[in-house]
Amino acid sequence: MGLRFGLFGTGYWAEETQGAALAAHPDAELVGVWGRDPAKAGRIAHRYGVRPYADVDALIGDVDAVAIALPPDVQVGIAIRAAEAGRHLLLDKPLSFTVEDADRIVALVAERRLASVVLFTHRFYANVAAFVSQLAATGGWHGCRALMFASILQPGGPYASSAWRRERGGLWDIAPHFLSLALPVLGPVAEVAAMEGPRATTHVLFRHENGAVSNLAVTLDAPPAASAFETAFHGERGMAVVPPPDASQLEACGVAIGQLAAAASTAPDRAAGAAAPEHPCDVRLGREVVAVISAAARARDTGRTAQVAV
Repeated sequence: MGLRFGLFGTGYWAEETQGAALAAHPDAELVGVWGRDPAKAGRIAHRYGVRPYADVDALIGDVDAVAIALPPDVQVGIAIRAAEAGRHLLLDKPLSFTVEDADRIVALVAERRLASVVLFTHRFYANVAAFVSQLAATGGWHGCRALMFASILQPGGPYASSAWRRERGGLWDIAPHFLSLALPVLGPVAEVAAMEGPRATTHVLFRHENGAVSNLAVTLDAPPAASAFETAFHGERGMAVVPPPDASQLEACGVAIGQLAAAASTAPDRAAGAAAPEHPCDVRLGREVVAVISAAARARDTGRTAQVAV
């Protein structure tokens, strides 16, 4: 029997990626589904042959781990309740909308000695993960530039009705993917400057603590003909372009589930006093990303550079 999971969420990502990956994974057992729309929860539960739950805590009580695919402000409350109950966490990015909420989750995970994984999808593609590890090991990188132009708000698309994505934009939805690649290679960000361009594009400069400087242009509302995803590091060894993924998002989610299950299997007994198992994409990285994005949002909105909360 695998790690027993409860799925929280009924949107496209919850059903087609997290739910499908959990149902198919040999190290996981999907137990039930909860959602803010009971009818959708019932339909998804029926699709995967599990029980729909009307109560959050009832589902938390029946599982070993939770998989959450909900807006960040909703995710926070469920993640905290699950961590307080001693459940391992498979969370979506961004971890939260505030550093304070992220800090609460990080503290609970450490206190309860839980395993956690945040779905920074690119880090779970084998070729991209190997690329990041190699660059981090070699060092000598001066910065990174990235263009992340998505066009996901078009009518009829799976995310067209996502209210939080429309309100918060690409800075919160896509920039976390960029940071999940840049931070392991270039180190923590100290200071951020940002401004807004056409079609809700945010242009950001990140100054890393080691002096490296990265720049990102990101939007969810690019013209379809201008959609593009390009990320390249530059330094003493020249240019290094992040390769395109060698797998699907569903497969990447499956890798994340397997890694969480492995970490959970080695999680120490709470009475033993050992530290929680660490994962390169756990809630600590999630919190770091929230701090950087929060600073970028402040910089964009005030027209002033912003320091990153440590």
